Amino acid sequence: MDVFYPESSFGGFTRCDGTVAFYQRVNALLGSDFTVLDVGCGRGEYGEDSVDSRRVLRVLRGKCQRVIGLDRDRVAADNPFLDEFRLIDADRWPVDDESVDLCLADNVLEHLEEPERLFTECGRVLRSGGCLCIRTPNTLGYATAMAQLIPNAAHAALLRRVQPRRNAADVFPTLYRCNTQRRLHAALTVNGFEACVFGYGTEPSYLEFSKIAYALGAAWASVAPSCVQNTLFAFARRVG
Repeated sequence: MDVFYPESSFGGFTRCDGTVAFYQRVNALLGSDFTVLDVGCGRGEYGEDSVDSRRVLRVLRGKCQRVIGLDRDRVAADNPFLDEFRLIDADRWPVDDESVDLCLADNVLEHLEEPERLFTECGRVLRSGGCLCIRTPNTLGYATAMAQLIPNAAHAALLRRVQPRRNAADVFPTLYRCNTQRRLHAALTVNGFEACVFGYGTEPSYLEFSKIAYALGAAWASVAPSCVQNTLFAFARRVG
């Protein structure tokens, strides 16, 4: 990374860091009196990030009135960056109608068997004008295309080789049911959201095993059109 993104020596992150770009916009949408719903909140692994500025961007607790975490895995109850944890054990989330100002779904959509439930439940719990922020892989990007050739059961072992810093506990089966720019925008629109969906070219972290592959990935990220970049960002506002 130091070779292809020398600016990472100054602060620890690259000019195309997807986490920094995504959470800068999430923070810009955040209000001090907001209730935030972190869907698929996980165990809070971002607390282990060695880059202080990036870690601070990701932690929303203390920047708003309350952060509620939702997850199907009880281990998420130990997430230290939540004010409250609620377990998802039914199709309807344990959250009141129109009680949330901002919903966050970071690397969640790709794991859902029925992504439509995410959109309908976010539409139910968000107040009018509330925002939904989504980051997810793009099935038209080369990284996801490569991942789909590998059985889910082998993902953890492969990631240990190509991304040794990645914890196997944070690797989950993927389905990619709504993971193109067009599908995601259409799903948000149908569910009553005004949406902006676009691809983002991040550094090719999956290609760190080879300098040549990494160089090709970096070049692709800088020139590829939005619809085939590896990562999708969606920012949507509930209308009505």
